[in-house]
Amino acid sequence: MLRVTDKLLKAEIRPLEPDPGNAGVGTALLGITLLNEDRRFLKGGKMENKVTKGIVTSFFQKMEKHLENDVIVVGGGPSGLVAAHTLASQGFKVALFEKKLAPGGGMWGGAMLFSRIVVQKSAIHILDQYGIGYDEYDKDLYTADSVEATSALIYAANKAGVGFFNGISAEDVIITNKRVSGIVINWLPVVVNGMHVDPLMITSMVTLDGTGHPSEVTRLLANKNDINLNTVTGNILGERSLAVEEGEKATVESTGMVYPGLYVSGMAANNVHGKSRMGPIFGGMLLSGKKVAGQIACELKKR
Repeated sequence: MLRVTDKLLKAEIRPLEPDPGNAGVGTALLGITLLNEDRRFLKGGKMENKVTKGIVTSFFQKMEKHLENDVIVVGGGPSGLVAAHTLASQGFKVALFEKKLAPGGGMWGGAMLFSRIVVQKSAIHILDQYGIGYDEYDKDLYTADSVEATSALIYAANKAGVGFFNGISAEDVIITNKRVSGIVINWLPVVVNGMHVDPLMITSMVTLDGTGHPSEVTRLLANKNDINLNTVTGNILGERSLAVEEGEKATVESTGMVYPGLYVSGMAANNVHGKSRMGPIFGGMLLSGKKVAGQIACELKKR
């Protein structure tokens, strides 16, 4: 027995016209004719195609827009997010590439997965700027919710026009006339699985290495080219063990250009210049982002 679900297909049942060549076939035979408005169920995929087309079209519109940039930020930690937001708010075209699924770096996890961070008084004005709540804990020290703080920085950067590209790894830099002029990118799963897949290139006037402890972009530059970085030895000195006050101070002091077209901020700056890590206190990171944004803006305005 043929059953047609009313909810899925409406059917019109009518007698078939007798076929003179088939005497044994009469009006008892029935045919099922699908109504025109329901034939889409047999074809399928109209809404599915629209969903896929919407994602593919809008993503490639965004990527095409950011093939050329004023600034590329590699790494979406707190210093990179603050720098990206600050520069985009000034009208610069900024693209941020984060190899993980979500930007935010180490701020999401607080300390040992306790979702609180510490910020010193000198950086509280940055929390105020982003509308991030905080509580006074001790003299000149405040605590804040790590999830609120991280999501606020991401939201502000996105609303300012920063182009976010997650799940993408920088596997090399572009060198033009002894200057970093962009990055070479690939999907992180391609890199992790060691697949032999050629990358794409994204150009910029300035690149910011905000990749944290590994300082990945600067390391790529130093390892693959016979160059001298703007450090005391000309090389990456490497991060030192934890010392909170020294590390916080050094994070801001070490922020800046390390090679023409390439800047470092946050923990990447400390690693490049051989300074201490500082743990779950984030004032230095936020101030580093502000400082490097000012340095980059100053350079771009002169070009």
